[in-house]
Amino acid sequence: MSREFEQTLKQYQTAVESYLDGCFTQDRPQKRLFEAMRYSLLAGGKRIRPVLLLEFCRICGGDWQKAMPFAAAIEMVHTYSLIHDDLPCMDNDDYRRGRLTNHKVFGEAQAVLAGDGLLTAAFHTASMAEAAPETIVKIIGILSGCAGELGMVGGQQLDIEGENQHLSEEQVYTIHRLKTGALIAAACRMGATAGGASPEQLAAARTYAEAIGLAFQIRDDMLDVLGDAKKLGKATHVDGNKNTFVSLYGLEGCRERIAEENQKALDALAVFDDRTFLTELTAILASREF
Repeated sequence: MSREFEQTLKQYQTAVESYLDGCFTQDRPQKRLFEAMRYSLLAGGKRIRPVLLLEFCRICGGDWQKAMPFAAAIEMVHTYSLIHDDLPCMDNDDYRRGRLTNHKVFGEAQAVLAGDGLLTAAFHTASMAEAAPETIVKIIGILSGCAGELGMVGGQQLDIEGENQHLSEEQVYTIHRLKTGALIAAACRMGATAGGASPEQLAAARTYAEAIGLAFQIRDDMLDVLGDAKKLGKATHVDGNKNTFVSLYGLEGCRERIAEENQKALDALAVFDDRTFLTELTAILASREF
């Protein structure tokens, strides 16, 4: 990791954390709801989606600091999905990001409401951005489309239906393109849109996102088998009844596919003059241990 990359990453992450820390601090009767929302929202994490959004905004010529509401919005949607994923009716996980999951601390009903609150707050937050109204509408459209029934939620539905079944390669790809890749695609497209991207840049952002989203999920599947639960902050070996890329290709095959998708992502970045940060981020995500 180069010093310049590390400094830029830290700058983005610090800005995101500061913005999120200012959310849901009102002294209202529903303060228990705010507490539950903040518990998961401020639990740390890599903040990859907000970072991608901010960097794409910057390299497309925008002011990344003005895109902070959009970055916060996508992290709220991501966090809501994790709260609901961890519920007993879904994956039934006890730990997330190294500490007890939301429902283990606040109870199931409160966790459901915390997720609901974050999801709806995301769109309110995005609507308050300092941007042209037409840009805000486009970005909200991207986020809602990628998060909803034709995106992440649709992927979760297909994932549930596919448990304990043998799925085809195409079906596995479809699940993960939606379940994981959709929000990563949203981040890149939202950032490019906020930055005033050209049609060529928007197309490149989409291609990059699709490739890096797939590589990210393949690595995630590998870490469920190889990863250290302490580093990951969550349990491992929990995907035995699911259709994963490891079950499809094996570990060595997964490494080959990650390399292929990474190259696709890097090729897509060729349209951008300043691609140093994203080039290094792509390599780091491919070999991450957590």
